[in-house]
Amino acid sequence: MLFVLGFGAAGGLSTGVVAATTAATTTTTSPATIASGVTISGVEVGDMTADAAIAAVTASFERPLILLVPRHRLAITPARIGAMAAVRAAVDRALSAPMDTELKLRVIVSRRGTERYLAKLAQRFDRAPVNSRLLLRGLRPWVTKPQSGRQLRRVRAMNAIFTALVTNTRPDLRMEYVALEPTVTRSSIGPVIVIRRGSNRLTLYKGMRFLRSFGVATGQSRYPTPLGRWSVVVRWRNPWWYPPDSDWAKDEEPIPPGPGNPLGTRWMGLSASGVGIHGTPDDASIGYSASHGCIRMHISDAEWLFNHVTIGTTVFIVAA
Repeated sequence: MLFVLGFGAAGGLSTGVVAATTAATTTTTSPATIASGVTISGVEVGDMTADAAIAAVTASFERPLILLVPRHRLAITPARIGAMAAVRAAVDRALSAPMDTELKLRVIVSRRGTERYLAKLAQRFDRAPVNSRLLLRGLRPWVTKPQSGRQLRRVRAMNAIFTALVTNTRPDLRMEYVALEPTVTRSSIGPVIVIRRGSNRLTLYKGMRFLRSFGVATGQSRYPTPLGRWSVVVRWRNPWWYPPDSDWAKDEEPIPPGPGNPLGTRWMGLSASGVGIHGTPDDASIGYSASHGCIRMHISDAEWLFNHVTIGTTVFIVAA
């Protein structure tokens, strides 16, 4: 209480009492909050402060993406592929938005970063197809089982990832693969010939299935029929016979097609130099080691075989 002195109207001194009350007032400003019902890409931010909303939206966006690949479930963060979200800008818009407003979160995706990740994913999970292989087991053809391959559909994978990021959703993303089929299978192997040099037998198979067996003549000990894996490289009807570059044929002349031709009516030349399967007019030689390295057949047998083999037919020649 203050006492104030003053003069009255008659000039006398008067004393008045003035009461002054001083009140100290402190003003506290509460942080602004977002209106009720406001969402940012599905995240409820209504009645939150800016800091709380930033934390909530950031946590939601940073949830990992779940990729389903063969026999694996992979989790990757958006940062792993270079994706970012403009969280603060979205919250700033939310602060001035009316109630029940649905706002979108602006997302920046990295195409290059996603492509790099998907390339590594493909390197890990893609599989090349495995062709059937033709082997010889127990003097019979054996064809291994083929295996299909797979290849990641990268464009579809990228679209699925981008959609999940832009919509701020995190469904399980099953990666799609295209099947890669082998080019060589058991059914595509075709004819296979096995020649048993010691037994003078030629057997034709279709893949692993037996078709027919023939007696043949193979090479003499001085001119042995070569062992190994070969293939048919030429097929000639009514061939000419030309003397090979060998001492036993140095004085011989070419022989045209006809009854006396030593090759008969069919020639199936092998990848082994100078060696082939052919007919012979010398039927008595069949069953013996009598040729100069070639495989002789009865003329009718050679004609039948000629019609059942192709260029590329595999020929196994074994010692048995």
